[in-house]
Amino acid sequence: MTNLLIRAVRGATTVEKNDAEAIAVATRELLTRMLASNEIDVEDIVSVLFTTSPDLTAAFPAAAARGIGFETVPLMCASEIDVPGAKKLCIRVMMHTYSSRRRAEIRHVYLRDAQNLRDDLR
Repeated sequence: MTNLLIRAVRGATTVEKNDAEAIAVATRELLTRMLASNEIDVEDIVSVLFTTSPDLTAAFPAAAARGIGFETVPLMCASEIDVPGAKKLCIRVMMHTYSSRRRAEIRHVYLRDAQNLRDDLR
């Protein structure tokens, strides 16, 4: 029997503009890649925290997640701190999931213009 632990999987992506459809497309792409890269089944997800840079206000990323099977997963959205020089038009995710992977085996996913945010996590 495999021991399952709660692990956090990080991810981020960007959009070209503050647009509800762009936010939804980018969020779905990021979540799909996070699930595939870590062989996660939605049933194993404990919760997901989404943050957006302060310039993204057109839609909640959680709404996009519900559209791809996260209906029963606890989801929360928040705004990032408006730090000067921080990445603009950025969606960040912290997904908590049950996993048998060691922490060092978790594959964090950074897409689009967010690829350089956390080189130490990839």
